[in-house]
Amino acid sequence: MDQILLQNSWILILLALWTMPWKGVALWKAARRKDKWWFIAIFLINTLAILEILYIFIWSKRKTK
Repeated sequence: MDQILLQNSWILILLALWTMPWKGVALWKAARRKDKWWFIAIFLINTLAILEILYIFIWSKRKTK
């Protein structure tokens, strides 16, 4: 497995480039909305941006009263 990743390090670079912008936007939105638990979850859990995308387009759109 290590040899495969070393030979194809471009895959890791692409995954990092894909994940970082989504994570940044999701963390920014969670911080602005004071969603402490979402901020912690997004910060700690790496899901290749799936959790971040769901937060941005679903959970951050909810109305607060």
